[in-house]
Amino acid sequence: MNISYNWLRQYIDFEHSPEELARTLTGCGLEVESIEPFESVKGGLKGLVVGEVLETQKHPNADKLTVCKVNVGNTEPSQIVCGAPNVAAGQKVIVATPGTTIYPLKGDPFEIKKSKIRGEESAGMICAEDEVGLGEGHDGILVLGADAVPGTAVANYFQLETDFTLSIGLTPNRSDAASHIGVARDLRAVLNTVSLDGDQHYKSIQWPDVSGFKTPASEPAIKVRVENEACYRYSGVYIEKVKVGPSPEWLQNRLKSIGLHPINNVVDVTNFVLYEMGQPLHAFDARQISGREVIIKSLPRETSFTTLDGIERKLIGTELMICDNRGGMCIAGVFGGMHSGVTDSTTEIFLESAYFDSVSVRKTSKYHGLKTDASFRFERGTDPDMTIPALKRAALLICEITGGSISSSVVDVYPKSVSYWKLEYKFSNFNKLTGVDISQDSFIQILEWLDIKVMASNGGILSLEIPPYRVDVTR
Repeated sequence: MNISYNWLRQYIDFEHSPEELARTLTGCGLEVESIEPFESVKGGLKGLVVGEVLETQKHPNADKLTVCKVNVGNTEPSQIVCGAPNVAAGQKVIVATPGTTIYPLKGDPFEIKKSKIRGEESAGMICAEDEVGLGEGHDGILVLGADAVPGTAVANYFQLETDFTLSIGLTPNRSDAASHIGVARDLRAVLNTVSLDGDQHYKSIQWPDVSGFKTPASEPAIKVRVENEACYRYSGVYIEKVKVGPSPEWLQNRLKSIGLHPINNVVDVTNFVLYEMGQPLHAFDARQISGREVIIKSLPRETSFTTLDGIERKLIGTELMICDNRGGMCIAGVFGGMHSGVTDSTTEIFLESAYFDSVSVRKTSKYHGLKTDASFRFERGTDPDMTIPALKRAALLICEITGGSISSSVVDVYPKSVSYWKLEYKFSNFNKLTGVDISQDSFIQILEWLDIKVMASNGGILSLEIPPYRVDVTR
């Protein structure tokens, strides 16, 4: 699983370099297998500077070329031959100076060199946006705002973010760490343990603020009926007036930094929250839900169901399915259906956040050969207490980014709460098992940083309460 260095810092404060962070995480059981630099624009816009076109004149030997004098922040202006039809004096532009390697959207990277073009010297290149990876436009050069200062690095002008991607080899029992906040929880325990005997302030997790989540007092717009006990909890909310389109740059960069390809603003939010909080989500086109009711059940063996990849599959009758009154819409916890997902024309969505039985999802995923980010987590065990916080977080982001609004109350079907696991632990066994000698007070404090509550202590016997997301302990 990939973790973004910058993204992780949103949830916990640390001063470690990427390499130091990798050693720390590996030391606590989250083995970092690689560290890769990430640039939201390939090449990081290195060597590109802001230029100001001071004057232009027609090339004496070519009708479609222009000879420009350009201020790139040096004592003397540079002469650059430009073939763009829209170049004009007074413009602020992107200049690739000699020695710079540029990375176009199409084709191989190449180095800019001083040259003569039709007999006129050219010391650089005035760039279009597709020539430097900033967009797809190629009708002419990219003209910057009037506030751009000649000689400024273009990477600074665009506030280009550089990052590092840490690849963590999660063992099957560590689904609790399959998100940035999950990793931050372990990092909190490690950092605070180091400072137990020092003066350093203890670290805490900075959870996303969902206090702005509000719903009308009306009944849920979509009813939910659970007919299969493999669905322990099913939560959802209705959002209308959604405008589907590209995600903002910050969201696209977050996803790109961990190797995901942005799709649209609704789907991107669900993927963002998945990797932020570890809770899989699914957005349905609400207008495609027949009968305004979601039914969680199994369908008969040999029922045909076409998944989002366009493949028609035959069900074996044990799959947990998300249905409406016409039939299946989604294989629960595994893969969406062809006809119920979000499209460019979607204006209303029903946002799902659920907790499914891990064994059921694992069998379904294995039988159909479907491995997804959602099934990866559901198979290993998610957190039943996270369905509502993740739902609120995603709904707020969708409303902010798409202009939508929450139009009904939350539906939350949770007939039997998943209980916290109780465990009696003899403290003296800790030293025997680990060879580590710490005080019982320190031991209890570390457990609390791992969200394991000590309910009572009697003669060195600790009564512990384990949250259900800690499957590495409960199993």
